[in-house]
Amino acid sequence: MEIRVLDAESVDDLRDLWSRSFGAMSDATWARSRMLGELLVRSGRQYGGYENGRPVAMARIYDMAQWWHGRAVSMGGVCGVAVAPEARGRGIGRELVQDVLERCAAFGHPLSVLYPATAPLYRSFGWELAGAMHQAAFPAEALRGFGSGSPVELRRAGPDDAAEIAEIIRRVHRDARSSGPIDWGEDAWRIFLAEGDDDYVYLAEDGVLDYHWGEGGTSLEVDTLVAGSAETLRALWGIVGSGSSVAKQVRACLSPHDPVFWLTKERGDGWRELDRWMLRVVNAPAAIEARGYPAGVSAEVLLEIDDPWMRANSGFWWLVVKDGQGRLERAAESRSAVRVGPRGLAALYAGVPSATLRGAGLLDGHVPVLDSVFAAAPFTLDSF
Repeated sequence: MEIRVLDAESVDDLRDLWSRSFGAMSDATWARSRMLGELLVRSGRQYGGYENGRPVAMARIYDMAQWWHGRAVSMGGVCGVAVAPEARGRGIGRELVQDVLERCAAFGHPLSVLYPATAPLYRSFGWELAGAMHQAAFPAEALRGFGSGSPVELRRAGPDDAAEIAEIIRRVHRDARSSGPIDWGEDAWRIFLAEGDDDYVYLAEDGVLDYHWGEGGTSLEVDTLVAGSAETLRALWGIVGSGSSVAKQVRACLSPHDPVFWLTKERGDGWRELDRWMLRVVNAPAAIEARGYPAGVSAEVLLEIDDPWMRANSGFWWLVVKDGQGRLERAAESRSAVRVGPRGLAALYAGVPSATLRGAGLLDGHVPVLDSVFAAAPFTLDSF
């Protein structure tokens, strides 16, 4: 198989493959995918695997960042990985995923994230389950009047506001010390805002709301709602709640600790896991250095990393964390080191308890301070 970096004219070659792999796509859905695809084409991040001149595989790598304890870490968002039905079972998927991992490293991403259709393939290359995207449901009536008398100034947003929206979202996640949310960046937001009239986007000085009507007009679906203050949070939820005379329910992807759960009188109609995502530490020293850590935690832990796919990660390292910052320093070989492979390292980085990882055979060693160092409750607010 020949893996090609696609140009703009080649993107349409993938529509049939996409439909055979993920389900038939409407013209509108393909147009949205194509707009994002063109963004990827400009940076050499849309790939096709060809045999005899015909596409039999594909993948994308988004240029993103992911927040970890209030610090944004460069991340390769892997998606659209597919192999044509008639070409499966011949190792093409493994060849493609290995290529994607190597490209993430070449782009300089310390991390990679994906939403797996199947976990075994990605686990075999070092990705591991790290967090989830959750959806809450509320009676729309429970949000009525949230914005009444609010002094917060809100305005409708459009494509020209993409840079401001991206910056507000970054500021909110930084100040909240979030772990897990994705930073799409200005260019992607400009595409989202230009797509049409189905989404309604409002902007405050310290908050963003993006929502639309659900199928049948009986619900409201919140795609994005972030706020840096209680006043803005109430004002934005008030916009959503103002539709309660028609909508019976509001559904939103939220952090498990979103303040709205403490503001509504009703507990909500449900809370469900929509999708789990996997993390891969591509460049261990860079990922450790870029991540944020809990204030007041200091540690020096000897690690032995064995990463057969990213050999630069392998070896003995001192993990040093102090004053909210971390680093890896090369160390001498020692039998006392905590031993971990790429899957265990990814899960540890995401805050999975070390006892869980020992039980799963992903970590060998018992150093309780690791749980304090990597403490996190990661979540995502959207998928890709």
